[in-house]
Amino acid sequence: MESTLTVTEAARNFSDLINRVVYRGDAAVLTRNGKPVARLVPEGLKKTTGRELAEFWRKRVPMSAEEADSFSGDLSKIRSESNRPQRDPWAE
Repeated sequence: MESTLTVTEAARNFSDLINRVVYRGDAAVLTRNGKPVARLVPEGLKKTTGRELAEFWRKRVPMSAEEADSFSGDLSKIRSESNRPQRDPWAE
């Protein structure tokens, strides 16, 4: 859903506006003096592979191809383990 509001209204309710965009996927057109000046839309979820992240860091921190592969593998392992259900300590 797209809503239209003034820049002043957006500033006064910024947190709520951001939450609607992020959690509900709404968009908002911001107006000033009755004219549209900006559009706030949700950012598409970008998935980054371990290899892409390793390449990003390799450009900033010297890293061999073997280290990049190892880093990518570590990230894949972390992702797979983080998807496991966690034990509920209060269920006991």
